[in-house]
Amino acid sequence: MSVTPQHLSGNEIRSKFLSFYAQREHQLLPSASLIPEDPTVLLTIAGMLPFKPIFLGQRKAEFQRATTSQKCIRTNDIENVGVTKRHHTFFEMLGNFSFGDYFKEQAIAWGWEISTEVFGLPPERLAVSVFYEDDEAYAIWRDKIGVPEARILRLNEDNFWASGPTGPCGPCSEIFYDFHPELGDENIDLDDDSRFIEFYNLVFMQYNRDADGNLAPLANQNIDTGMGLERMAQILQGVPNNYETDLIFPIIKKAGEIAGIDYAGSDEKTKTSLKVIGDHIRAVVHMITDGIRASNVGRGYVLRRLIRRVVRHGRLIGIEGEFTLQVAEAAISLSEDAYPDLRNRENAIKAELKREESRFLDTLERGEKLLAEVIEKLKQANTTVISGEDAFKLYDTFGFPLELTEEIAAEQGLTVDIDGFGVEMQKQVDRAKNAHETIDLTVQGSLDKLAEHIHPTEFLGYTEATATSKIEALLVNGISQEEAEAGMEVQIVLDQTPFYAESGGQIGDRGYFSGEDLLVRINDVKKESDFFVHFGKIERGTLRVEDKITAQIDRSCRRRAQANHSATHLLQAALKKVVDEGISQAGSLVDFDRLRFDFNCPRAVTLEELEQVEETINTWIAEAHSAVIEILPIDQAKAKGAVAMFGEKYGDEVRVLDFPGVSMELCGGTHVSNTAEIGVFKIISEAGISSGVRRIEAVSGPAILDYLNVRDNVVKDLSDRFKVKPEEIPDRITTLQTELKNAQKEVDNLKGQLAIAKSDSLLEKVESVAEFKYLVAKMEGVDPESLKTAAERLQQKIGKGAAVVLGSTPEGGKVSLVAAFSPEVNKKGLQAGKFIGAIAKVCGGGGGGRPNLAQAGGRDASKLPQALEKAKADLQANLG
Repeated sequence: MSVTPQHLSGNEIRSKFLSFYAQREHQLLPSASLIPEDPTVLLTIAGMLPFKPIFLGQRKAEFQRATTSQKCIRTNDIENVGVTKRHHTFFEMLGNFSFGDYFKEQAIAWGWEISTEVFGLPPERLAVSVFYEDDEAYAIWRDKIGVPEARILRLNEDNFWASGPTGPCGPCSEIFYDFHPELGDENIDLDDDSRFIEFYNLVFMQYNRDADGNLAPLANQNIDTGMGLERMAQILQGVPNNYETDLIFPIIKKAGEIAGIDYAGSDEKTKTSLKVIGDHIRAVVHMITDGIRASNVGRGYVLRRLIRRVVRHGRLIGIEGEFTLQVAEAAISLSEDAYPDLRNRENAIKAELKREESRFLDTLERGEKLLAEVIEKLKQANTTVISGEDAFKLYDTFGFPLELTEEIAAEQGLTVDIDGFGVEMQKQVDRAKNAHETIDLTVQGSLDKLAEHIHPTEFLGYTEATATSKIEALLVNGISQEEAEAGMEVQIVLDQTPFYAESGGQIGDRGYFSGEDLLVRINDVKKESDFFVHFGKIERGTLRVEDKITAQIDRSCRRRAQANHSATHLLQAALKKVVDEGISQAGSLVDFDRLRFDFNCPRAVTLEELEQVEETINTWIAEAHSAVIEILPIDQAKAKGAVAMFGEKYGDEVRVLDFPGVSMELCGGTHVSNTAEIGVFKIISEAGISSGVRRIEAVSGPAILDYLNVRDNVVKDLSDRFKVKPEEIPDRITTLQTELKNAQKEVDNLKGQLAIAKSDSLLEKVESVAEFKYLVAKMEGVDPESLKTAAERLQQKIGKGAAVVLGSTPEGGKVSLVAAFSPEVNKKGLQAGKFIGAIAKVCGGGGGGRPNLAQAGGRDASKLPQALEKAKADLQANLG
């Protein structure tokens, strides 16, 4: 591959791109979070996603031009990461956007200028594509830019970008770099990625597609472009793939050092694993930085999967112990200049990685044990092939590499059904495709179809409890209607409302709409884009679009929510003061009856600390601190020390709630005007909900009375039942526990005596082999402890050279087994622990113990007769 004239680092490419467009009156914006505002998309998957509401016309643009370097995550092609030259889970998309300002000619001209003059790409090495019907773009490239016709290719429908089946859409035009221009201009194939790489995509958003497929020009034509930073780095740095650029290769090099291998001298399989580690660890550190934590659902599952793939590929290249913190440090160092939050969140990144890596290493060990069980079953069945289903279960559930399954199987003289594994893998791929992450600019549902005809809801609830409002939209079961009658469940959008919509952890207000012979009970309010959707039931009358109604919140519920929400702010401040200044919010719920606060903390909060937190909050309440609410520029708010919820999206101006000297946070919720209005605060519980995350549940204000009433009723009920005074209840419970414990001991003793009595009848079944005597028998309905007692007694009664094996199926459908061997049997080479463990495997279990006495269990009670037959045969064979 020939080296291009320019040689720039990844950081220089990013800087030059953003400076180029900033100098051309584009608003330079920071990358949005990987957690998108759009609830229909799991992760930020494209540079345009943060501007989706603007493209939809749901939000007015504050500027006509913008440029960003947007962090993106895509996992739909995760199996191709490291295999192809350019597939990534994490990548940066350099973009320039026009919101109804410039269009095709200017976008094309600037795209060509930055490619050839800023990055120095020789024009003769560039080719472009246009949508096959887009004569306008074709003419601009040919006549304005001067690209030879042979290097302008018309492509089919795939070169037309659409947000979905309906909505904004338009043709694309792409710029490709030619690695081998010496092959000439005849029969150019832009899909040949050994020759061409697409590095710049220009989307001309100029149409709106209706439900019938008809295209109509948009009133405001938009530009959405994207240049792949990693791809441009590959071109300018003259390396064979994106992974060997300075954006990723230092991570790969570090992983190689840990494994004691050299990337250049490695085979393709090893290189692939190194590339996966380099790619995935970039994704992981940015995801954790943006507030994503590993879990089994949603974004957390994506994060966990990526971490486990890093660990798995580390193992494939020979890394045995923990290593992710070292490669994470390399990733942080590479990107911290552009993304300072990476270093600021370093401790959180490494703590999360350490937890997940340690857990997964344990999981791999469990996978190895499961594989051992699979192999044992195959041997018992005289089969030599591990099924594709079993291999895939190991891979998918435990992250156990197929290669490792094959290697271990080969050592045991077995093979793996690779085709069957492929069938199971394809099933998962199909499931993944069905849930493919897409950017859908069409807003689902009837409300969204009405969006262009109605105005965003004006919220009056900070100052008003009642408002006269107009019905802007009326839906029944999500379908737009002109009117609805009594008895119907409805969703309503008003032009203005005093109702708070669920947001920031606070649930939506309750209340009612009223009018002439009309009553609608409102049970909840949610925010959809800029619209407040009121969920309720018409109790009386008929409701019609355009009707004027009186909207009235339930003041009692609002007061409860305000008290709990303000108490949540005091709780965070108290935790920082008493427990750890580094505590940060990880989620919250503000209900009418309680509050819930999740926070990052690596340890449990002690009882003494909880008491101190509670006392501190109640002191602040009694001190009657007045609330000061301001709307400030976000930089000024942060400079004043306002606490922001990590991962929350904030605009240029924010609402700051300040209880001076106590708490200052950015918050859009409703609050008390003075802490004294909270009344009192009580912690109900504190517990861990996941690694490093704790949860406190509490009540405050009017909800305290409900809490106390419930507990008072419980105390009264217990007092009546026990016939004691309330203060005597603990002693009475202790007495009952002691009595129950003694009674249980007596029951156990009787069970043992009954088992001994039953066992005596088995002595007539004793058999002999050589100088030894053995007894193998089943005892019905005997618990494990009593079975053990019976076996010991029988072995002693039989005397020297005795071997006793008993089995039972106590309640629950499981199997209990016991072996009791005399010293003479031990000298013959039989150990009770090893013997009974092997017998238990027949019932799908295991166990062990001392040479003379051991117990085991099993899951399959139907196999107990077979297990006892094996025990008898093994005793005969080994004692004879």
